[in-house]
Amino acid sequence: MAISCATSSFSLRTFTDSSSSSSPSRLFLQFSTPRSLLSSDSTRARLRSQTRTWTSANGSSPCPRKSTKVQAVPQRRSNEEKERALSSAMKAVGVQRKDKRGFSFDFKESQLDAGDLQDAAFLNAVVKVYCTHTAPDYSLPWQKQRQYTSTGSAFMIGDGKLLTNAHCVEHGTQVKVKRRGDDTKFVAKVLARGIECDIALLSVENEEFWKGTESLRFGRLPCLQDAVTVVGYPLGGDTISVTKGVVSRIEVTSYAHGASELLGIQIDAAINPGNSGGPAFNDQGECIGVAFQVFRSEEAENIGYVIPTTVVSHFLNDYERNGKYTGFPCLGVLLQKLENPALRECLKVKSNEGVLVRKIEPTSNANNVLKEGDVIVSFDGIHVGSEGTVPFRSTERIAFRYLISQKFAGDVAELGIIRQGTSMKVKTILNPRAHLVPYHIEGGQPSYLIVAGLVFTPLSEALIDEECEDTIGLKLLAKARYSLAKFKGEQIVILSQVLANEVNIGYEDMSNQQVLKFNGVPIKNIRHLAHLVDSCKTKYLVFEFEDNFLVVLEREAAVAASPCVLKDYGIPSERSSDLLEPYMDLSEDNKATDEDIGDSPVSNLEIGFDGILWA
Repeated sequence: MAISCATSSFSLRTFTDSSSSSSPSRLFLQFSTPRSLLSSDSTRARLRSQTRTWTSANGSSPCPRKSTKVQAVPQRRSNEEKERALSSAMKAVGVQRKDKRGFSFDFKESQLDAGDLQDAAFLNAVVKVYCTHTAPDYSLPWQKQRQYTSTGSAFMIGDGKLLTNAHCVEHGTQVKVKRRGDDTKFVAKVLARGIECDIALLSVENEEFWKGTESLRFGRLPCLQDAVTVVGYPLGGDTISVTKGVVSRIEVTSYAHGASELLGIQIDAAINPGNSGGPAFNDQGECIGVAFQVFRSEEAENIGYVIPTTVVSHFLNDYERNGKYTGFPCLGVLLQKLENPALRECLKVKSNEGVLVRKIEPTSNANNVLKEGDVIVSFDGIHVGSEGTVPFRSTERIAFRYLISQKFAGDVAELGIIRQGTSMKVKTILNPRAHLVPYHIEGGQPSYLIVAGLVFTPLSEALIDEECEDTIGLKLLAKARYSLAKFKGEQIVILSQVLANEVNIGYEDMSNQQVLKFNGVPIKNIRHLAHLVDSCKTKYLVFEFEDNFLVVLEREAAVAASPCVLKDYGIPSERSSDLLEPYMDLSEDNKATDEDIGDSPVSNLEIGFDGILWA
């Protein structure tokens, strides 16, 4: 198993996806929504100074993802090195079968006596997943990378469906599953992928696959020191594997693949490549979660993570309600803890409660009801402590953002706030976060536009992963890490490279430069740029870049040269298929704004200080 780490003077977390085959894996940086790896401040401070490595339990070559809390990007690696350094370990969970029409989630105490786990019938519900991945080439967005294969685990949840990890089937062009003790592989279809929660829903239409099978049941959220059994198909053999341990911790946890923070169960049972998508059971034979990642460090041992049933049920209910996965919502505010008495007194907060609103995302609905300086003291009637936690079960407390993750997109939340000493109630709609620089590309293929050899594409974390720090540049990298979207649909559009031709002489060495304006019009996103180019009637095409650099092309010459450029470089089309559709301006803010909001971190990992956090 190969583990790849990046080091930095800043706190570093490297998520690698390990493989039992020689297929490639890939290092990826994860700059995203808030996440919390360790609960104790002293432990977090001690480990923050060292390299942290997460390895995924994906059995062959992994799906590319990465995560870290650095402000620099690792240098370009060979494809083999990239693919060897992936992210997060994964396993699947079981759900109780309701009937042939849908799912049900029964969290009642089970009456099943599993007896000898080695011969337990419910182990037959755990299957092996074979996936062929073909990931996009973000540096050359008109083509894809060489395919690779991986293996993982999945389990039956009834209604002809299986549950596994999203990273097990990411960019999957072919997915097959095989039952325990069988020698036949059946083709599976991916119905939904939850990126944030790292869960995917599969279906197998062949009835032969389901003969004599029994779906798993969900159990309750376990308690500390409860026994847990992890089942899957890890490296080291082809048959099913069973490992045992106990529950070590339950708290809001960093999800490497999803660049998010959701409830997670920490266990000490062995989790290895191939366990991804396999269930974790309690003593009653109930599925209590999905093993999905491992924390590796020189100072830590036997730290694995399981996606709990609460997160899994949220994913399945979301799919049932909407017919697709819509995602976990966010509040979209930057919060500061109020543990200091003088700070509370200054804000006219009389008791030891609440968290201070320091910044609100422009695209968040909370921007319409909250103001900087407000103190949030309750969420849907649940008291919020000055350390940013809320009550959890009988004697525990958990991060405030756990309450937000229990909501669905479009739900309304009631916030109790103190504004300049006055208590009041406000309501806001919760929706998924609008990322200026996305971690995952919708549809799996990046957008691109080629104008006379100039290749334009939106900036994404996947593109940053394929490039090195020198080519991205610190200024553009800082924007990607710290800037917020001013309106929904906003993108950072960059000139990725210039395909040399007579028409673009003098611009051949340009690469990874942000384009700000076209013919004096500020660019909102790649669709807007394509629309402006198509509707241009002037003699010249004028592109204005960061640092006041100017590119001017003669329009008719550019149009005439484009077919030659495409032919010379073997490119099938001058633009991606999504840019062939008619342009529609969906941005809520049509005004160009020069407001600098680039001093706001986009995730808790990048803050480096435990007193402030994103919700």
